[in-house]
Amino acid sequence: MSLTARALLLDMDGTLVNSDAVVERCWRRWAAEQGLDAESVLQIVHGRQGHATMAVLLPDRPVEQNLADNQRMLEWETTDLDGVVPVPGAPAFMASLAGLPHALVTSADKGLAGARMGAAGLTMPEVRVTAECVGASKPDPEGFLKGAAELGFAPADCVVFEDSEVGIAAGRAAGMRVVGVGPRAAAHAPDAHVRDLEQVRVEALPDGTLRLHISG
Repeated sequence: MSLTARALLLDMDGTLVNSDAVVERCWRRWAAEQGLDAESVLQIVHGRQGHATMAVLLPDRPVEQNLADNQRMLEWETTDLDGVVPVPGAPAFMASLAGLPHALVTSADKGLAGARMGAAGLTMPEVRVTAECVGASKPDPEGFLKGAAELGFAPADCVVFEDSEVGIAAGRAAGMRVVGVGPRAAAHAPDAHVRDLEQVRVEALPDGTLRLHISG
């Protein structure tokens, strides 16, 4: 199948970068501190900012405590890059976007995004919306709407690449079409689904439109 767009908005973790090993290590550590079941915690951590996950898990906990723990989590994750690798096809996919309208829209902060993209050997997009840029975490659409605005395109002209339930929900809430990447995405009915980025090819048409060729 194929989709057309004017710009692409790309999640990072699980979409471009496989950081599952780090995420699991850090959240297991935090869950143990809180006396929570790690397996239950790991079911909901993907896609959100850390403090938003903590608020779901511990709804009566003070916001300030979640924000403090979120900062600790970011420090753990930024210094633990063992096992951080590109999603299959991501290097070629990112190389194909050079000079084309695209942005990174991630729940990671600037430091973590830079560390993980670097560890995976991926080029950082010039336009990026990180945790510091938004007032609300995914599934709120704010990040994707900001990415579209910074690139200068209407939401309907953008296609989102996402792996998580909350990320797909955020893309939809922004009025954008969503390509789901990887096994987590398959259950949430994205507009198209791929195993990884080896199944996507981007063609730039003469009028500036981007045609996405999706196989699989």
